Amino acid sequence: MTFEIWFAFVAASIALVLIPGPTVLLVVSYALGQGWRAALPMAVGVALGDFTAMSLSVLGIGALLMASATVFTAVKWIGAAYLVYLGVKLFRAGGTLSAEPKTDASTALRMGAHAWLVTSLNPKGILFFVAFFPQFIDPHLTFWPQVLVLQATFLVIAFSNALAYAFFASRARGLVRNERVIGAINKAGGSMLISAGVASVAIRSGN
Repeated sequence: MTFEIWFAFVAASIALVLIPGPTVLLVVSYALGQGWRAALPMAVGVALGDFTAMSLSVLGIGALLMASATVFTAVKWIGAAYLVYLGVKLFRAGGTLSAEPKTDASTALRMGAHAWLVTSLNPKGILFFVAFFPQFIDPHLTFWPQVLVLQATFLVIAFSNALAYAFFASRARGLVRNERVIGAINKAGGSMLISAGVASVAIRSGN
């Protein structure tokens, strides 16, 4: 795996985790209601959930690569186009983040388990990883070392992102409810997704 491919993956991953989806909304809800103590268990739960979803997706990707190199390449192109599509859609999105504080008493284990369930059992997440990961995998190199690097990178980014959202939600509550701030995050994430999609195609075409 080249540094350019890894860097494109990092950029796309950062954009993905920044998107205010179900996982981010859950983290913000707990942080608003429980404060900073929710940050670590939520971040751990999110990381474990992403690991679960990625592991299930990787099994499908590995089977796809073994079955047909042509189909695998086609999936990589479709994945790049999907990144650009999501980037454009996110760039044009508004700045609303509707998260209600979860004020009911919750243990760290319960919060972490809730984050794991929401993150790992989302069918859209599993399907997305199936389309997302292949474009950063070189079929001419050993499969599993590449997967381990990508998984480790994504998990560090997802964990850090959950901590950051929890911190801002508990310490600077106005920011996560500010339409301008969320709108700026959406535009930044959208731009990064578009750039990563285009970059992956450009790097692949140059090989």
